[in-house]
Amino acid sequence: MNLLTETLAAIQPVDAALLDKAQARLDNKTKPLGSLGRLEEFARRFAAIRGDLAPDTSRKVIYTFAGDHGVVEEGVSAFPKEVTPQMVLNFLRGGAGVNVLARHVGAEVRVVDVGVDFEFAPEPGLIIRKVARGTRNFTKGPAMTREEAVAAVRVGIELAREAREEGVAMVGTGEMGIGNTTPSSAIISVFSGKPAAEVTHRGTGINDAALANKIRVIEEGVMLNEPDRHDPLDVLATVGGLEIAGIAGLVLGCAANRIPVVIDGFISTAGALIATELHPHVREYIFAAHESVEIGHRFMLEHIGAEPILDLRMRLGEGTGAALAMSLIEAGVKVLKEMATFDEAGVAEQNM
Repeated sequence: MNLLTETLAAIQPVDAALLDKAQARLDNKTKPLGSLGRLEEFARRFAAIRGDLAPDTSRKVIYTFAGDHGVVEEGVSAFPKEVTPQMVLNFLRGGAGVNVLARHVGAEVRVVDVGVDFEFAPEPGLIIRKVARGTRNFTKGPAMTREEAVAAVRVGIELAREAREEGVAMVGTGEMGIGNTTPSSAIISVFSGKPAAEVTHRGTGINDAALANKIRVIEEGVMLNEPDRHDPLDVLATVGGLEIAGIAGLVLGCAANRIPVVIDGFISTAGALIATELHPHVREYIFAAHESVEIGHRFMLEHIGAEPILDLRMRLGEGTGAALAMSLIEAGVKVLKEMATFDEAGVAEQNM
């Protein structure tokens, strides 16, 4: 049995009885029923995923996957592909947005080179698991072979297993890859059946002419490659990205290892979408950090059935939204663990 097949077989539904037990504990806290709103949802889901009504939340890790995209040569981004390795080095120096917000919430950032067209020297915080030096231009053929796509998925699964062995309590996803909103839009266009124009936005801030070109590029790529929407790995290989595949694997691995996974924005959700198409129970392990201003993101979230935690009009990626959402999830769990019950506080309970 290969790693992907083994991982899919290990994914089980979240224990409904534990969800009920966690909610019963929350209902016995010194507050009106349901008065902490979605914080209670976060707490009961986290506890049920972990199989523990007093789960630890101390070790939080954001994995920022990096990969390049051959489709950049079609002029779909406002930035050149050289920015991908430059930003990876910025992450490693601790100077990027995700670093700042991760420090703010007490999370560690690990950068994963799964497909950057650059050879990095080993550095602390950098995980080199390169499958290829970027994808190919999907207007001329498939972005990856199926074998490359599966290899990148396997990287994410392996990282989730390592996280479990380290005792990581909560995982966040992030990404870096110039041009990666283009494959992400292509992926949701295929799965939703919506025209590219309805799910494609400005990414790094392209102008109207460049946006029209980007839509054309996606339409051409989908028409040429004819991805099979009933075969998620085919969609991933033909119009996806290596970092998207790595995220898909991480999400699958977290579900198999009962680790709550907080997905960031548009590109991270493209990876999560692939994962949920591979196994429907994966969605029970996902927390959607926020809703991006990328117009296709809402359709992705609807397709997965995930309600975003935040809406801050963000579109940076990297794992920035995941970092912020982690703090709210942890807050909910602390309510479950630390808030006094009516008996403990000597407070009369609600009687109607």
